[in-house]
Amino acid sequence: MDDLELIYQESLDWIHGLGRFGIKPGLERITALLNLLDNPHHKIKFIHIGGTNGKGSTAAMLASILRSAGYSVGLYTSPYLLSFTNRMAVNGADVARSELVNIVNRIRPLVEEIKKNPGLGQMTEFEVVTAIAFTYFAQRDVDMVVLEVGLGGRLDATNVVNPLLSIITNVSLEHTDILGDTVEKIAIEKAGIIKENRPLITASDDPAVVRILEERCRQVNAPYYVVNPVLDGKPESEITLSAHLREITEEGQFFDYSGVDLSLDNLFVTLRGSYQVINAATALAAIELLGRAGYQVESEAIYKGLAETSWPGRLEVLRRNPLLIMDGAHNPAAVKELASDITAYFKFKRLILVIGMMADKDIKAMLEYLIPIADVIVFTRPVLTRAADPQTIADIAVNTLNMQKEYQVIWEHGEALRKALDLAGEDDAVLVTGSLYTVSDARASWLKSDN
Repeated sequence: MDDLELIYQESLDWIHGLGRFGIKPGLERITALLNLLDNPHHKIKFIHIGGTNGKGSTAAMLASILRSAGYSVGLYTSPYLLSFTNRMAVNGADVARSELVNIVNRIRPLVEEIKKNPGLGQMTEFEVVTAIAFTYFAQRDVDMVVLEVGLGGRLDATNVVNPLLSIITNVSLEHTDILGDTVEKIAIEKAGIIKENRPLITASDDPAVVRILEERCRQVNAPYYVVNPVLDGKPESEITLSAHLREITEEGQFFDYSGVDLSLDNLFVTLRGSYQVINAATALAAIELLGRAGYQVESEAIYKGLAETSWPGRLEVLRRNPLLIMDGAHNPAAVKELASDITAYFKFKRLILVIGMMADKDIKAMLEYLIPIADVIVFTRPVLTRAADPQTIADIAVNTLNMQKEYQVIWEHGEALRKALDLAGEDDAVLVTGSLYTVSDARASWLKSDN
């Protein structure tokens, strides 16, 4: 291991060590750190993306289109799939380890300084990583950054920015211990990213959620746009946008888009899943509104950017005969979509599920959608302290939901994946799901193997 690798690993250990301080919503600490860094986020243009599901895919499509149009684009997402450096990228290339180390060396003493302030205290991992990303993007002098919210919105560390526009993909129950125990309460938290006079785009189909978002927009005089709404009557948004699925193929899907000023036919996106067409339409709505703000994108760049979008871990196929599919669905709404899409997009005889979940998720609700589609289930866990005990998941399936399916409990994720593939015949499929962390670990194990 060379010197850079050692220093890089030490930097990562310090960053991840902050994880023990948990989640502490609030903007005071991140604001203090950014002030000490000369406020790098004030030098950057942002598109801010929140929501329960679809944030990462929408961000990836939007960034790909903007790159195709010739803009220098930063992309900030979480969690990562293979390497920590995946979390912050410029023009599709992850941050270099040397650049990350240099920024950590600059930030680390400032974090210690803030810790000594009794009114601020210890910073969290996400706050520090966000500050690292802002510093990196400012150093690279990007034209804009596509910025994914970490958790919620109003008190999320990313909410120090004043974006060109905001996106809230959708809202469903998640992190109820922090964001609230109803969809309405969570919607209020997510609506906190809507800024004065800056447009909002949402793809929510929940009337109660849309009403909350509309009210927030009225309060701050923000134009708002709804993609494919399913509402009681006509929404009061400035305009309604839509996407229509044309065809599903093994390589992806074709769709038509009708938007604010633009209508495009026969667009192609490589990402699978019915929700990805809605995510693509949401990204296209953002492209249109950016055009109104002076950031022009030609139709050719839209077609090219969508077709070249890559976002691993979302109905991703890693092999065939048998099929090996990985999808990071990690809450009931996402799992419900997955259960529907797995048979719409793939043909197989039997389905062997590899399931690993986080302990703070609604495990029972997720299993209610997953158990019916499975022939065999292997319960496992990712390498993370927040991961649920796989035996506990199995007990919920058997004792609470009266599952009658064949199953095994294998703690080590690599062994669990190998067992599932051993159980699968050539006409079967193996699906790894339940958490992006499970997918990340299983995907890394697969790529390290002989395949």
